[in-house]
Amino acid sequence: MNNLTFGIPAIEENGVRYEGWGYYETIAGGHGGGRDWPRGQDGVHTNMTNTKITDPEILERRYPVLLHQFSLREGSGGSGMHPGGSGCIRDIEFLEAMSVSLLTERRAFPPPGLNGGGNGACGLNLWKRCRSGKTAQLLNIGGKNSVFVQPGDHIVIMTPGGGGYGRSE
Repeated sequence: MNNLTFGIPAIEENGVRYEGWGYYETIAGGHGGGRDWPRGQDGVHTNMTNTKITDPEILERRYPVLLHQFSLREGSGGSGMHPGGSGCIRDIEFLEAMSVSLLTERRAFPPPGLNGGGNGACGLNLWKRCRSGKTAQLLNIGGKNSVFVQPGDHIVIMTPGGGGYGRSE
């Protein structure tokens, strides 16, 4: 599972209430290779249903963000007779200050390969902190965290690849 939320809370200031808003998405990863199929699937939701990611044009129109990258994470699937599928990379820049939370798995322990197949790559969540006049800081924020981003900051989510199946010949 790779869950991302961001938004701002509702607040009341000088007797005026300002409505908050929030956004939630699930991000695909790589599916493992298996005995009965030649290769794991790239960039799919595994063991979950009824989710669909928002189109980039809609995301950028409705929320103060820019999507810099949404692609397959080449090389993240495990090796094997039937290799694992590739995870994804999602790089989002925030145009306003807001809270961002991640609830993700397989950041410390890789997706295992089966019957001699190689493990898939662990996922990685990075916070690129950009402050004016300073070099950007790249921080690993782990699998489960909440941070408060500023305009210009990025969250880069690299989802795990799937484990491979069987020894390579």
